[in-house]
Amino acid sequence: MESIRTITQSKLVKLSLIVFFGSIILAISAKIKIPFYPVPMTMQTFIVLLLGISFGTKIGVATIILYLLEGIIGLPVFSNSPERGIGLVYFTGPTMGYLLGFISACYLTSSIRQNENYLRIFMKLILSVSTIYILGVLWLGYIIGWDKPLFELGVAPFLLAEIFKITLLTLLFRRLIKLRKFI
Repeated sequence: MESIRTITQSKLVKLSLIVFFGSIILAISAKIKIPFYPVPMTMQTFIVLLLGISFGTKIGVATIILYLLEGIIGLPVFSNSPERGIGLVYFTGPTMGYLLGFISACYLTSSIRQNENYLRIFMKLILSVSTIYILGVLWLGYIIGWDKPLFELGVAPFLLAEIFKITLLTLLFRRLIKLRKFI
């Protein structure tokens, strides 16, 4: 009985460390950016999809939620924090829809199976990352107004970079998904 408890506790510690370090990697990816207005281009979408592929639904989504909570409580983990505010004030700004979209994208990405062909993997990654942009543009429209060119501000500048990231993840997919075995 004691050995089962030890194994369970050690696995819990291991999973907690993966989630914690994943949130740190996501925070670092937020700081690797090209400034755009009102939403900066970062490496976050790459890391969000990578987390879903590599660690699956529970750990991937837990990592995203921890990252969001870190930002909401005021840690400067978001892309333009602290210079554009911190905490809930920043979170509810123009990028909130994109940030919430990380959860759905990670969830959808984690459902892709290892035996799928590259075209299906690519298309499912496109669908996953699209949820980030759909939620992002919906919130952006609410914040800055529906009369603004939302597609030009909130989607178009990022398309080429997203295609590159998704292509890279598609090619690396079979290697990345093997990381789930170590959890």
